[in-house]
Amino acid sequence: MIRHNPAEMFMEQIEAAAHGIGGAVYMVKTVLGLLFDKPDDTRNIFKQMVRVGVDSMPIVLLSSLFTGMVLALQSGVASIKVFDEAIFIGTLVSFSMVLELGPVLTAMVLAGRVGASITAEIGTMKVTEQIDALYTLGTTPEKYLAVPLFIATIIMLPVVTLIADVTGIAGGYVVAIKAFDIPGSVYRNDILTHLQIVHFVHGLVKSVFFAFIIVTVSCYKGFTTAGGAEGVGRSTTRAVVISMILILTLDYFLSTLLNVLGII
Repeated sequence: MIRHNPAEMFMEQIEAAAHGIGGAVYMVKTVLGLLFDKPDDTRNIFKQMVRVGVDSMPIVLLSSLFTGMVLALQSGVASIKVFDEAIFIGTLVSFSMVLELGPVLTAMVLAGRVGASITAEIGTMKVTEQIDALYTLGTTPEKYLAVPLFIATIIMLPVVTLIADVTGIAGGYVVAIKAFDIPGSVYRNDILTHLQIVHFVHGLVKSVFFAFIIVTVSCYKGFTTAGGAEGVGRSTTRAVVISMILILTLDYFLSTLLNVLGII
């Protein structure tokens, strides 16, 4: 067996990445072209909205609650060391949740839960030739499978993110009044004084882009699955990993752009 040298392996990886990006762009182009067509089944869109949003709420609420609690705990300990008293916990928790942790953590949770499910479902249909059967029946797979998922994910992720923000702030409230004896009114005033609607817009704009990343990567990896059951597992793992990496990478550039535009 002839082994490739490192340069050849690197070029193969670059070629595969370029091919994947091109395929994903083509799929998105197809989906956008079908987006405003009359849906085959409107109920499927609401079914996917429940799948993406409602069914994800328990794990999102749990993760955001304890994230807000640990933020309040660490902020309180740090402020005591610096200022000799716990101050501005409400401001620190609310800004951290609304601007960064709420959108990013919620997107990561949905990438792992919903994104993996989407890839596994479509990938299983691909390797069992159900996708080919849809073509035979005169149905466009992208319209039947991808369009409802795009609509549901892009609508529901910002909604779930907003709920996660509020839950995290509430978790910080509990720790502030119980662990540091901060009056609830002080915590609330910290938030109401400094937090503005534009800060929520900052996080929600991010969540829309994160939703687009999750559903695009998950659907594309599902549609390009090959190799039977092993291939489904491989595609699912890659979809989750790629989605998380892109979310973290895009978060920085979106933060920079939104800050330049004054949306902070």
